[in-house]
Amino acid sequence: MERTRAHRPPSPVDLDLSLGTLVRGRGDPTSSRRSDGWWFAWHTPQGPTTLHLRPEGEQVAASAWGSGGDWMLDRLPDLLGARDDVSGFVPHHELVARAWPRYAAWRVPATGLVAQSLVCSVLEQRVTGREAFTSQRRLVRRFGEPAPGPGAALGLVCPPSSADWARIPSWEWLRAGVDASRSRVVVTALRSAGRLDECAGLPLEAARARLRSLPGVGVWTTAEVTQRALGDADSPSYGDYHVARNVTYNLTGEIGDDDAMAALLAPYAPHRYRAQRIIEGAGPGVPRRGPRRSLPTHLPTRW
Repeated sequence: MERTRAHRPPSPVDLDLSLGTLVRGRGDPTSSRRSDGWWFAWHTPQGPTTLHLRPEGEQVAASAWGSGGDWMLDRLPDLLGARDDVSGFVPHHELVARAWPRYAAWRVPATGLVAQSLVCSVLEQRVTGREAFTSQRRLVRRFGEPAPGPGAALGLVCPPSSADWARIPSWEWLRAGVDASRSRVVVTALRSAGRLDECAGLPLEAARARLRSLPGVGVWTTAEVTQRALGDADSPSYGDYHVARNVTYNLTGEIGDDDAMAALLAPYAPHRYRAQRIIEGAGPGVPRRGPRRSLPTHLPTRW
């Protein structure tokens, strides 16, 4: 049965900029951008749902199907950036000042789906995005379920529930290209999936601390989760192979490390992730030279 809801944000929201960060690569079976708006297939704590979001004048209209539909519709304002207060953001670099008008309607979304976001983020540890997205597609299609309502006809697939993720056999993880160290992090974390989803109701610093207490979850993974599930605009992606290089190069013309990026982003607190995204999107990034390669496999385990 279809349920509907509408929300009028207090200021304009660019749906493509805001919701695009929730897509896990090309061919993501849980998301689709179409001419009639955005479609998502997610597994909430109340069950699976298909969610359709579309602009209608100054409002965003939402429709949901499945047992998790009401849970998701209740969080519609947060999904559209209600937790993200852009007031006080001031550009401190010419590049950011030029790009800010284009990004002023971008809001950091909060899905509330902490456990599900953690799975995707762990899959992206220590490998290229292409490798991680391929693994995610294989696992979701193998162990997920067709999205409720019209989602199935669109080819959308709901990811497994937290319990089902934790029950995936070790050989299936390996078949999907996920090594034992990453699958172990997922399985261990999802044994306490309820504690993870409670993070949605905690202050951000407490939520970050709870996530970082998990074995194999460090600053990078925590930031990737809180950026999407909790609307965290102040957790840059420290530890990412590309982000620090691109941010420092776009601002200074030289390639720097996390420490250099931290110094450049410091004036933007509490909007450091917002600044990171604007700088990455507005600049050319480090020129690509030579063949693509996998990331090194000797990186720290608390990623």
